[in-house]
Amino acid sequence: MNTQSSMVFVVSGGAKGITAQCAIKMAQHYPCRFILLGRSEFVDIEPEFAQDCESEADLKKRIMEYLQAQGQKPTPMSVLKIYNQIASSREIKQTLASLAATGAQAEYISVDITNVTDLQQKLESVSTITGIIHGAGNLADKLISKKTDQDFEKVYNAKVQGLENLLTCVKPQQLEHLVLFSSVSGFYGNIGQSDYAIANEILNKSAHLIKQNYPQCHVVAINWGAWDSGMVSPELKKAFTERGIDIIPVDVGTQMLVNELHPTYHDTTQVVIGSPLLPPTTELDSYLRTHRIRRQMTLEANPFLYDHVIAGTPVLPATCAMTWIINTCEEMYPGYRLFNYTDFRILKGITFNHTLAKEHTLEIEELEKINGEKIVVKAKISSKNPAGKVHYHFSAQLNLHREIPQAPSYESINLNLDDIISDTGKDFYQHGGATLFHGPSFQQVQRVLNITQEKITTECLWTEISAQKQGQFPVKWVNPYTTDLSMHALWIWTQHFYEEGCLPGKVEKFEQFAPTPHNELFYVSCEVKSKTASSAIADFIIHDNHGRIYSQMLGAHAIIWSTKLMKS
Repeated sequence: MNTQSSMVFVVSGGAKGITAQCAIKMAQHYPCRFILLGRSEFVDIEPEFAQDCESEADLKKRIMEYLQAQGQKPTPMSVLKIYNQIASSREIKQTLASLAATGAQAEYISVDITNVTDLQQKLESVSTITGIIHGAGNLADKLISKKTDQDFEKVYNAKVQGLENLLTCVKPQQLEHLVLFSSVSGFYGNIGQSDYAIANEILNKSAHLIKQNYPQCHVVAINWGAWDSGMVSPELKKAFTERGIDIIPVDVGTQMLVNELHPTYHDTTQVVIGSPLLPPTTELDSYLRTHRIRRQMTLEANPFLYDHVIAGTPVLPATCAMTWIINTCEEMYPGYRLFNYTDFRILKGITFNHTLAKEHTLEIEELEKINGEKIVVKAKISSKNPAGKVHYHFSAQLNLHREIPQAPSYESINLNLDDIISDTGKDFYQHGGATLFHGPSFQQVQRVLNITQEKITTECLWTEISAQKQGQFPVKWVNPYTTDLSMHALWIWTQHFYEEGCLPGKVEKFEQFAPTPHNELFYVSCEVKSKTASSAIADFIIHDNHGRIYSQMLGAHAIIWSTKLMKS
């Protein structure tokens, strides 16, 4: 960032709260000029009765006495209105003083940024504006069924119309910095904040569009999480902690903003600082329902499919189909996570060719609900062909628990190297029919530690792929890509002993105790239970180097497949 004092930043919502703290932190590093915008009226000289009175209780008492002296009857609303005006002006005055103490120039303009005419008039006299920090925003948190048009407009206009109006006051060519205060609610979503999420996601997309059109400008949309400020009470902070939500300390967050303005990050247009605002645990009733979710899937929307091509056709991995089911259930029942699923069957795979249906339906039938404990559902994925005939693709029964049991240890762990199979890493993949057909999204087995007629142990490392590449099948509690990778051990085993490949058919039981790590080693112990000419059955235990189990597939049935057909 330019360190010259000639830099002029317009900061919406910048006189109070977190945005003001961010401006002060910036001023400590860059002696710029700051034009702070806010809707609050600013009175520099306080009423005589309020002077030298700091206590909230004492000030409200003086306001009551003042109103009585004026012949008015004090009411809680009238007292609070005057108190808020005085407190607001004090906070604005303190922000201006803190900025001046750094050597920066600062002034406050009272204006509603959603009123473009008023905004343009009040900024007309400001010398060349080189930066905008758009921190203004409103909240109207309600379930969508209870939101009014006025609620939506209040929240949406401050963010979206406010940005549009600010940009009309600046020549794009002279703008060097554009910082948009977005929110993790736009990036992840949050219950009761549909309007706020929409508005912030529009800010995110606007940042990318503006950066494309004006690459010389340092544009960044910062998706902030919850700040440790006056708005977060001890009770709310405790609730956040229980929900696993990280709180951003003010000093840390403001310094992060300064860091993002460094020229090193000139081409980083969107960042997320904070964890998802996970909703509180759902209260369950006893009524058992059936839900149907429809999804359209395309190759373009799911680039990872190009790494899962069988006989020349991209095929949806069974693990991804299961992840659609798992993720949907966990979104439907906040606070509950998959502990296990049973009787997972691959009935008719989904291939991305001319046979691909226009849409697929996920049906979730509730079988049992015990509030605060568990939910049991039966799920199946289906589609209809052009003639209207229903095809069933996958089915399973899922058990979602409020508390996941502690991860057990794998007692039969054996990480000794026997040097029977010398291939490593990429050697296992895409080198003809004898090797695995999987592309980079599903690689890689690093090496085979040991192999016998009863068992194979592999060392694996999954390099995380981008959210864009994951498409409609993102990694959450369960990772479909590492689960698929774990099953490669059985292919290597059948190839080594029988010169055959294999594909999954069904899984009797899958259990998840902890997320499988990304970008670091994990281990798969595959215990082969039986092998015939057409099938194999095995248990897969996914664990760390001490035997702590992340997840396990018990009774996984594989169909023996000629490797001659396995060409990507």
